[in-house]
Amino acid sequence: MNFVPTLRKTRAVVAVAAVLGLSLSACGSDSGSGGSDDKAKAAGITLVKPGKLTVCTHLPYKPFQYKDGTDVVGFDVDLLNLVADDLGLKQDVVNIEWAQVTSGAAFQAKKCDMGMGAMTITKERQAAISITDPYMDATQVLMAKKDSGIKTLADLRGKKLGAQADTTGKKYADENAAANGYTVIPFNDLALQENNVKSGRVAAAINDNGVLYDFVKDNPDMAVVAEFNTGEQYGFGALKDGSGPKLVSKFNELLTKAKSDGKYNEIYKKWFGVEPAK
Repeated sequence: MNFVPTLRKTRAVVAVAAVLGLSLSACGSDSGSGGSDDKAKAAGITLVKPGKLTVCTHLPYKPFQYKDGTDVVGFDVDLLNLVADDLGLKQDVVNIEWAQVTSGAAFQAKKCDMGMGAMTITKERQAAISITDPYMDATQVLMAKKDSGIKTLADLRGKKLGAQADTTGKKYADENAAANGYTVIPFNDLALQENNVKSGRVAAAINDNGVLYDFVKDNPDMAVVAEFNTGEQYGFGALKDGSGPKLVSKFNELLTKAKSDGKYNEIYKKWFGVEPAK
């Protein structure tokens, strides 16, 4: 699942939503309470719900996608609104288990048209789903309490490291566990992972820099203590065949335009406070 300057999911409600696949409104689409399928049909795109671009994710993953009142907002939401607005649709967000997005199961079951969640592009995921061009670079970072004395993975020997399940951070943590002598504790979502560092159940957490820098900003007792350049890039997912590649192509076209006319920089600065590095 990047921030500045290297730029790189309340609890009870979220748990119920994940189980039920609860549909939530995304903020910012210009199409009002609904839309027409006319433009989508003209582009050869078949939607899972008439008049809507249905997007699967796992909430919360601030600032990429999270609930603000009854709406889902965030950087990824605004980027996919480029597609929704262009096709005259309303974006609806379905909160679901993250593995259903990356495996393609959610698309095959017709639960959604696209998937978002600061998703790192990997060969395994590209084999399972259609993925857009990269829209952001990413790194992994290590977060711990400011007074913990932890600065590196080696400082975690004999301790517990929290990692979010089904993420590249979890994979990185697993790959380096034996050499550094720590135990990896998996969490199903970001908020649980972050709060378990604060409570002391785990000594540190590893995840994407964008989300952990955002958490540190609001929690001055916490600090990002190390960054690992994993060479990751984020993309959005869709069905491997059928309308999936057409939605991916549509986003790629709109992303190129947004980078050219300044819209991408505007969205980026809204959520990260600065424009992206050149």
